[in-house]
Amino acid sequence: MTEDSAKERILCAAEALFAESGFDATPTSRIAEQAGVPKGLVHYYFRHKADLLTALVERLPDERIEPSVVVVPGDLAGSLRRLVRELDHRFSRSLGLSHLLWREADTHHVVRDALHERFQVLVRQVRAVILAATGGVLPPADVEHASGLLARAVSHRHATARHSDDDLPAEFDGELTFIADALVSKTAPA
Repeated sequence: MTEDSAKERILCAAEALFAESGFDATPTSRIAEQAGVPKGLVHYYFRHKADLLTALVERLPDERIEPSVVVVPGDLAGSLRRLVRELDHRFSRSLGLSHLLWREADTHHVVRDALHERFQVLVRQVRAVILAATGGVLPPADVEHASGLLARAVSHRHATARHSDDDLPAEFDGELTFIADALVSKTAPA
């Protein structure tokens, strides 16, 4: 057994068991058993059980998307749609893990802090797309408000996606269009 495969099996077992029973109700001995490794090896890789949560947060897909990949200059609504579509695609690869982490954020500051940082990255990402798509001509306060609003909406969708099948990207189109139209109207001559 290689070091990487043992560590990966431990993380996979922890993710599955935490999702099934919760972090607090899952002993490390059960993680070791499911991973097929000695309990001491779990503690070798992850000194504290909470370190497993930290490692799981790091497994979430990278949400950093280069603006040039999604931006269509002059088309704010289209650029925002492309950004949200790419974020949804990345998120869909980690539904179970995301569900687990949102649940554990209530009681584990390391997860809450990591999710907060991911949210800040999302706000910066939305801001960069808005600025690139509009050529930076919008009032800064409006860009900040719109960035925060859209980041909250996307975060909410991702946090609650496990509860419903009816919040599909197509149903988010109205909100994206509304935000884009509201911002673009700020640049229209009076």
